[in-house]
Amino acid sequence: MSQSDHVLTISHLQHSYDGRGLVLDVPSFQLKRGEMLFLHGPSGSGKTTLLSLLTGILPIQKGHIKILGHALEKQSSSERDALRAVHMGYIFQVFNLLPFLSVLENILLPVEMNQTRAQRLGASGSADGEARRLAEKLGIAHLLDAKAGQLSVGQQQRVAAARALIGHPDLIVADEPTSALDSDLRESFLNTLFEQCRAQNSSVLFVSHDRSLMPLFDRTVALAEINKAMKGAEV
Repeated sequence: MSQSDHVLTISHLQHSYDGRGLVLDVPSFQLKRGEMLFLHGPSGSGKTTLLSLLTGILPIQKGHIKILGHALEKQSSSERDALRAVHMGYIFQVFNLLPFLSVLENILLPVEMNQTRAQRLGASGSADGEARRLAEKLGIAHLLDAKAGQLSVGQQQRVAAARALIGHPDLIVADEPTSALDSDLRESFLNTLFEQCRAQNSSVLFVSHDRSLMPLFDRTVALAEINKAMKGAEV
């Protein structure tokens, strides 16, 4: 498989906090273009640190991360921010919605703040139309005029998913995005996520403790399998 077939490549990645020993020690990891991958591990296993590094939020101390061929360790903070804005959709565990904006306004933020994301909509229509289509798919169309701060946790999660998906990002990173959804909504949420990502050949890196979701993914990885700093931890 050629390098171009991977949306994400990690090699010899190490990270520590205040010299207190390694939190991450990942010799090798790849995510294929269009792949839906489920990553799991116990609390304190370094999942959030790994996501922060591969999305460019944290600087790389040692090793290499490539996103679509871009070497993050060679980029400045502003360059990493720009790469994330163009190529990634991030569903945060705490959502990061703007509570004073409406649901529709929150969903539209990525395409309003980044022209490349807006241009990708192309033949699929206007940004407003795409936001409404995603909201319908995720069961929140009736909430488009509501302020984000007035929503339940489960509703906020679905708004965050629509915001991440708009503008056809190459990689969706999802950090515990179904934790507040019941079993029926979880499966519906994932079906919608996969449907949208497959339509635009996006990859998904999905982090969760809910192992009942594992069979729905193309591949499952335990962080203990790839992180040598977790030697002896439960897989």
